[in-house]
Amino acid sequence: MKSILLHFRKLDWPLILAAFLLTLLGILSIYSSSFRDGNFLNFKKQIIFLLIGIFLMFMVSFFDYRIFKNNPYLILIFYLISLLALIGVLFLGPTIRGTKSWYKISQISIQPIEFTKIVLIVLFAKYFSMRHVEMYRSQHILLSGFYLILPALLIFFQPDLGSVFILILIWLGILFVSGIKLRHFLLLSLCFLLILILSWNFLLRDYQKERIISFFVTPDPLGASWSQEQAKIAIGSGGLIGKGLKKGSQTQLSFLPESQTDFIFAAISEEMGFLAILFLFSSYFFILFQAIKICLNCKFNFSRLLISGIVTLWIAQIFTNIGMNLEISPIIGISLPFISYGGSGLIANYFLLGILQSIKIRG
Repeated sequence: MKSILLHFRKLDWPLILAAFLLTLLGILSIYSSSFRDGNFLNFKKQIIFLLIGIFLMFMVSFFDYRIFKNNPYLILIFYLISLLALIGVLFLGPTIRGTKSWYKISQISIQPIEFTKIVLIVLFAKYFSMRHVEMYRSQHILLSGFYLILPALLIFFQPDLGSVFILILIWLGILFVSGIKLRHFLLLSLCFLLILILSWNFLLRDYQKERIISFFVTPDPLGASWSQEQAKIAIGSGGLIGKGLKKGSQTQLSFLPESQTDFIFAAISEEMGFLAILFLFSSYFFILFQAIKICLNCKFNFSRLLISGIVTLWIAQIFTNIGMNLEISPIIGISLPFISYGGSGLIANYFLLGILQSIKIRG
């Protein structure tokens, strides 16, 4: 009992509190937007997901993350399981909003990509920590890219371009911290350019091309740009303190689509105003600051790279989601960490929070 109490004292409670308050902000917005249809199922489920996430976070904090540092085959097993889960969802998953990204079990949807992100962060951290002094060899970058390309292709065919984009950023973020050479970075940039050209000509679907064209060339307020136009209206109309819960016209009258997931930032802006958004940005900044502070105190290269992957993931999703809401990035279906509705994403983020706690305690 004494050791358990000592463990809890070592946890980074301000970090946990910041994440918890962000989730409460999201739950409050989900509750408000549920009045639109009179359906509170998502609100109730999100509370359950939060409780599961918090419980899992504490359990992971007791777990010694260094087992992955010393057992690379364990990481490989989880990697293979994640690949099997991504393959299975293509055949067994229902088509929801044009994609096959979820396993549907009664009222619960499980999205394997959220847990694949965790597996890849751990795998890349282990891979590059073992080869840190040999990063001048391009073969290590190419082999790590092989580990990336397999899940990325499976996710691409769901299709979920947003998640593919996030996986690439995680890989690049850990690569950057591990010490990639400039010439290798330029070569990778050229490869990605070629992949984008080939994808545009042979792989992207018409509606995906339409979204990109609408964003970069000719905005279509009544077509592909409709969601972002409504999001900007919602954000601009919130003012300092917002219109109040259940009183946002864009949110409550269904002008703002996906107000509990992709565009929850706009829903919060409209109904809770600039002060709520200021709190949101401050909380994210604090979470990232605390994570980086833990990273700087790490004893091992593995733990530093592990936290680098976690921070890269959160930064990528925060900026991409908010960018979608502000029409400074295309709509690619990325959720807002700790805030957007979704059990898989919320539980995965609290799992990562647990890893941060484990690293803080053990170095």
